[in-house]
Amino acid sequence: MLDQLKRMGVLAAVVRHGSFAAAARQLRTSTSAVSQQIRALEHDMGVTLLHRSTRKLSLTPAGERFHAGCAAMVAAAESAQAQLQQLRDAPEGELRLAMTVGFARQLAPALSPLLAAHPGLRLHLQVEDGFTDLVAHRIDLAIRFGRLPDSAWVAQRIGSVRMSLYAAPAYLAEHGVPTTPEALGAADWLMLQAGTDTPRQLPGTSLTITPRYTSNNQLSLQQLCEAGLGLAMLGDEDVAAAVASGRLLRLASAIDWPVLPVWALTPQRDAQPAKVRHAIAALRAHFEGRP
Repeated sequence: MLDQLKRMGVLAAVVRHGSFAAAARQLRTSTSAVSQQIRALEHDMGVTLLHRSTRKLSLTPAGERFHAGCAAMVAAAESAQAQLQQLRDAPEGELRLAMTVGFARQLAPALSPLLAAHPGLRLHLQVEDGFTDLVAHRIDLAIRFGRLPDSAWVAQRIGSVRMSLYAAPAYLAEHGVPTTPEALGAADWLMLQAGTDTPRQLPGTSLTITPRYTSNNQLSLQQLCEAGLGLAMLGDEDVAAAVASGRLLRLASAIDWPVLPVWALTPQRDAQPAKVRHAIAALRAHFEGRP
């Protein structure tokens, strides 16, 4: 069947270009190969499709009817190819994007120029701080921070976020400002993890602490921190409004808190659709443009 479809395409090329030689040049093959394909097609169909002479080719009556279907088949294939090319070159369709709750607040300034420039591009956000099942949710692009678990997905670094230690004025008034590693180890901690029974080593230190409060949602941790329940390591940009209003204070410390890499995860590195390529470029520009 595939051979027959190929031969139908060859017939359409011969008729379009007017000769075996011209069709061969367009198909990047030899004239004899084109002639063999036409003979094989006529054998399969059991009819003569082309009248051959030294001066020109012409379709037989049966060939005219059969060629109409061949030409329609080639036109449909060319249309499909053009649509695929458009998808590859111009961002359109639905972009399914997964990200953390905290970063979702930065998405509008990051992607609004792209969305405004391409009305055919639609956006679905899968927002959660846990590990989304990217395949089940048909995710095109996921934004992740810090160390990545082993995965078949391809990661590109697109930026970084600075983390700092924060607490509410009420917590510091009651417990004091922790200025030593010992004081930090004794403080009440809020952390992004599954439960309160898992110790964790603080980045850049030898301190291992067991958090008193945990959540799978970064925004919830920030709200608990603002309520005065303890210390939390939060993204500087995420809490800028809370700091400006006085709800949170950034704590100076001898500990060098981490700068987390930001990753764009995609199902594959090559042949990415335009919507994914343009979104990655817009997100990278967002991070590069921040102070």
